[in-house]
Amino acid sequence: MPELPWIFTRLDLRALVDILSVALIFYWLLWVAQGTRAAQLIRGLVILLGAVIGAANLFQLVALNWLLSVTLPALIVAIPIVFQPELRRALERLGHTGAWLRSPLSTSNQEAELSHAIEEITRASAQLARLRYGALIVIERETGLQDYADRGIPLDATLTRQLLINVFFPNSPLHDGAVIVRGNRIIAAGCVLPLSDNVAIESQLGTRHRAGIGITEESDAVAVIVSEETGQISVAANGRLYRNLDPERLRRILRSLLRLERQATGMRLRERARQRPRLAEGGQGEQVAEDSARTPTQVG
Repeated sequence: MPELPWIFTRLDLRALVDILSVALIFYWLLWVAQGTRAAQLIRGLVILLGAVIGAANLFQLVALNWLLSVTLPALIVAIPIVFQPELRRALERLGHTGAWLRSPLSTSNQEAELSHAIEEITRASAQLARLRYGALIVIERETGLQDYADRGIPLDATLTRQLLINVFFPNSPLHDGAVIVRGNRIIAAGCVLPLSDNVAIESQLGTRHRAGIGITEESDAVAVIVSEETGQISVAANGRLYRNLDPERLRRILRSLLRLERQATGMRLRERARQRPRLAEGGQGEQVAEDSARTPTQVG
């Protein structure tokens, strides 16, 4: 307690910025790890280190304290290795600055392509669910999926629901793999994706769902999964699975994840803001015309 006044005397603007920077870094790392297997690893690591350090200091264990002083620096090397997928995804998110540099024309073209792709994927998923055809459709975003596309069969075809249904027709050569979509084109089919080894995934989910979750853990892609056994539609994003979706909910989730709903809402609000002055001017003109029309009648 006597040290508290001394601490406050050293607390200046530079120290506050320093503390805030460290806090933001730790907050960002924990936010990235939230909902992934890294959360369990971090929790287990903190519990283990806390128990070992507490026991070593409480019982004055000299050998254990020496072992901790020697091994703790090795964590600086071990942590990037253990949390490599999460750190890579965090750096990819940090590097997604391409949207800031796009021109309005290219942005509008991409929005039109994504809207068309979402509509075709939604209709295809609804029909695949009715027919009980298993499907895995991966929508590429900022992180490139060319490595996975090279492992499949290149198509480079316009995205249509008829083509998707034909690809996932049972016993067809490509129905077991994943389809990768870039913009409004199918770049490859029959692609092999990494499987998620998250222990929190329910045991009744099969390989198709684990592959859909796995690709969203490795990248920022969005995966649409149709179960062959139940016909249920699911969406995987950021390592999480949204299940039991109907076509309308699927459409809304895809538009939200691909940020089309937010952009469309902003465009509607901007359009209303532009129209308000015109409506106000038109309303005043109509009111003046009505007054001028009524004046002779009232005078007479």
